[in-house]
Amino acid sequence: MGERWSAGAVCALLAALLAGCSSASGSGRVGATATASSTTRTAGHGAVFLGVGECSSFGTTSFTEVPCTSERAAARVVARHDGDVSTGPECPATTDFVLHIGAQGTPGTGRDGAVPKGYACMRDLEPPHPGDPGGGGGPRTIPGDCVYGSGSGQVRETACDGSGRRKPQYKVVKAVLRRASCPASTALYVQLGGSRPVGCARPV
Repeated sequence: MGERWSAGAVCALLAALLAGCSSASGSGRVGATATASSTTRTAGHGAVFLGVGECSSFGTTSFTEVPCTSERAAARVVARHDGDVSTGPECPATTDFVLHIGAQGTPGTGRDGAVPKGYACMRDLEPPHPGDPGGGGGPRTIPGDCVYGSGSGQVRETACDGSGRRKPQYKVVKAVLRRASCPASTALYVQLGGSRPVGCARPV
């Protein structure tokens, strides 16, 4: 059906592609590492470092947990998982960026500083939201997102309104279980992952 690129690696796939997403989304925060320290686990914060509903500040080398009412608060945790992002559960569809949390302290000893390796799915407190459909970023590609061919059979996400560094060439209109379920107007198949791993995209 006029397929120009194969279902190659998509920028927003959670496994091994987070570094490339930062340039596509323009946020520069996808795949960043959150460093847990004694200053991030002060009184008033949750028992889990960056637990669901808690907020983080933005930094250039590390992220700290702060009260969501703080003027430093910039994003909220919408999901939190232990382990590695490449093998763990996917973040919610409209996640703006992912924080990788390095293990700190000694788990199982009861020490306040014990933080297991994991990742937090983050949503900015204020718009714009790159994880929204057509937003041009986020750790996942979902229906409503736009992509462009980046060479070698791969595509990357970009803003549908043309505000990104690259203009959109295709828009993902539907997510299905297999290619045969895509509409007849489909010109490109995009690998999405998840329970409906095939994205049906058409030219824009």
